Amino acid sequence: AAMAPLAHAQVESNMVRGMAATCANCHGTDGRSVGTVPGLAGVDKAYLAQQMKDFKTGKRPATIMQQLAKGYTDEQIEQLAGYFSALRK
Repeated sequence: AAMAPLAHAQVESNMVRGMAATCANCHGTDGRSVGTVPGLAGVDKAYLAQQMKDFKTGKRPATIMQQLAKGYTDEQIEQLAGYFSALRK
């Protein structure tokens, strides 16, 4: 029973990494962009979350990000922001 919280945390961590992997096409592996698209690694969590929420609501215009952000819940956005903010730039 003591292992249940640890197992749940691992599953959640794997889910967040899976969601984050979809960002690699544009933002680079582990959020380290090598192109003109902004990198996500090491960026402030609150800033990332707000930008995603602004894409989701249409407050921040974009071509692709508005559509992608609509597919995430606010909780998932917070999880992604936490994941990328914890990575080294």
